Amino acid sequence: MNALASRDPARSPVNGDDGTPGFGVYIHWPFCAAKCPYCDFNSHVRHAGVDQAAFLAAFRREMETMRGWTGPREVTSVFVGGGTPSLMEPATVAALLETADALWGLPAGIEITMEANPSSADAGRFAGYRSAGVNRLSLGVQALNDADLKFLGRLHDTEEALRAIDMARATFPRLSFDLIYARPGQALAAWEAELRRAVGLAADHLSLYQLTMEEGTPFRALFEAGRLALPDADLAADLYDLTHAVTAELGLPAYEISNHAVPGAESRHNLTYWRYGDYVGTGPGAHGRFAGGDGRKRVTIAERIPERWAERVAEAGHGVVDEEMLDAAAQGDEMLLMGLRLAEGIDLARYEALSGRSFDPARLAMLQGERLVEPVSNSRLRATPAGRRVLDALIAELAA
Repeated sequence: MNALASRDPARSPVNGDDGTPGFGVYIHWPFCAAKCPYCDFNSHVRHAGVDQAAFLAAFRREMETMRGWTGPREVTSVFVGGGTPSLMEPATVAALLETADALWGLPAGIEITMEANPSSADAGRFAGYRSAGVNRLSLGVQALNDADLKFLGRLHDTEEALRAIDMARATFPRLSFDLIYARPGQALAAWEAELRRAVGLAADHLSLYQLTMEEGTPFRALFEAGRLALPDADLAADLYDLTHAVTAELGLPAYEISNHAVPGAESRHNLTYWRYGDYVGTGPGAHGRFAGGDGRKRVTIAERIPERWAERVAEAGHGVVDEEMLDAAAQGDEMLLMGLRLAEGIDLARYEALSGRSFDPARLAMLQGERLVEPVSNSRLRATPAGRRVLDALIAELAA
């Protein structure tokens, strides 16, 4: 067991959240065993296998470059996402985390999350990831019945999902798993039964996403051809309301539109995104956002094709192919977009300091009158449940 894993989480809580945005390190492992038909994430299948040692060397070099860009920062979370990170050897995960620790310093008890799929779940691998320092697993379950798992293109069945959940709960201090709802033909009663079962299985966190037809996916093509039908708007809204009611009743209320947790067990890393904190993103297709000087925020976007990314890293020390510097107005708009997804809303003083503007009083009064937003303790503003259902339009009104 390495130094990261040997730190006692009982003395240094793995959540570590003090309400501040924080600074996160995101590591993107882009490889999957198969591409799911609904997925638009940057993921790639390599049937001939992946040279993990070569990609590890590229990650290390890019992270060194990015440490030069960010300077010393107090890291509050690490997230290893994908793709399917659980296809990595535990030694690769350990080396990635050791590199992040050497460059930025990972304090005792820091939240270190890794994504995994039930189809690649293995007790020995899970123990290896835990020894590497991972203390929170995010498991891509997606459904708890075999017919819908097959429809979603998943490689596991329900039995494998349940076995993976049991292994994860036995191995990691914290566990989250994902489910997708608003599937074709899904009835309210069936979703409620599945959701109640999921809460019973969950340790402290669930991510519950409505199925959407993302551009460039096979599902989008089927949808546009009229061969795949989603629940209508009224049923989708009822499914959303039911999701929030059941999770709140059972002790995992929504702290963000699609994320539900026992109070105190929220994802520290994702809170950094939603609170509009800074983060560095390394790996093929990864995005980063961090202070870039002159009050502006630097956005980095990496090459998506893994082999091309590795070539760019070898040539330039990084795989970034697109950059932007966000001014105050753009940062304010992004803070709204992210922060109003949270049940806690946004800090008004921070929004005004960041954006250089305040909300129009008449427009704000109008939105409050329509019960789409509400003040919290005179220092914060949050969207109401009704406002979160029309969040894009609400943000447009506030940003106008």
